[in-house]
Amino acid sequence: MGVESYILHYGYLVILLTTFFGGEEFLMLAGFLAHRGYLTFPLIVLSGFTGSLAADQMYFFLGRIKGRALLDKHPSWMARARRIRKLLHQHQNLVILLFRFIYGIRAVTPVLIGLSNVRPLKFFGLNALGAITWAAALTALGYFFGQAAELLLGDVKKYEVIVIGFILFIGLAIVFLEYRAGSKDNP
Repeated sequence: MGVESYILHYGYLVILLTTFFGGEEFLMLAGFLAHRGYLTFPLIVLSGFTGSLAADQMYFFLGRIKGRALLDKHPSWMARARRIRKLLHQHQNLVILLFRFIYGIRAVTPVLIGLSNVRPLKFFGLNALGAITWAAALTALGYFFGQAAELLLGDVKKYEVIVIGFILFIGLAIVFLEYRAGSKDNP
């Protein structure tokens, strides 16, 4: 089974699973693969939306049930928690809609929202809107990157492996920078 066959058979499942854990770089890569004709844009967005929404709903309810214990267990979250609480107090709807676009607060925000007075149905609605926007925007970014690469390089087919590696490198660099930013919050 060749790489193309793996992408066709498992691509959407990989997107769903990786977006459950973040997965920005995989959505951008999938957008590039949509441009190349391996995957379809709407199914990528649906997979990314589903993974992201499921994870954040789980974290929201985890915050409802065990949020205080999680904060006590992770003192490094306290500085971010204070900033997020302040933002939630001032701009609750915007925070729920946009938190997944802000690196460094994405994982802890749904837990903190779960600890707050936000109703579950309100969180679900705004979270779903934010998740679909996030999935579509990152998929489009990868798709347009593919178009730009084609304009610059001509026949992208011979450079696919390099372009895929570049997208993964950028994604891993983002993850590394996010990790470093998070470790600076540790005392």
